Amino acid sequence: MRKPADDPCRKADVFKAGCPSRAVLAMLAEKWALLLIHRLAAGPARTSELRRQIGGISEKMLIQTLRRLERNGFVARCAYPEVPPRVEYALTPLGASLSGPITQLDHWVEQNLRDIAAAQREFDGRSA
Repeated sequence: MRKPADDPCRKADVFKAGCPSRAVLAMLAEKWALLLIHRLAAGPARTSELRRQIGGISEKMLIQTLRRLERNGFVARCAYPEVPPRVEYALTPLGASLSGPITQLDHWVEQNLRDIAAAQREFDGRSA
């Protein structure tokens, strides 16, 4: 099936203001989305596990972010018919394809944090 000529996904371009790819980038640029994708690369997890492992995230923000990731096809929600109910989240193949670059970015930040902090101090010293 061919896409119509006015389909905004026909030729995605993150530099064009009206391109839907911008909304995807904005969603992925959120710190919680990046951390959740990185964590879920290790395997499926329940919300309680995710909250414990990702310091500082509130229950509300966790659920909202998981829903956005699910809506965009990066995360799958699996509800098991048990008592008490059990829900797990896992990366989809699309999410798994993104987890490598995100994990690399996280590691890069960790490895370069001292240089970044030094640059911030230098900048702040010049600005004062």
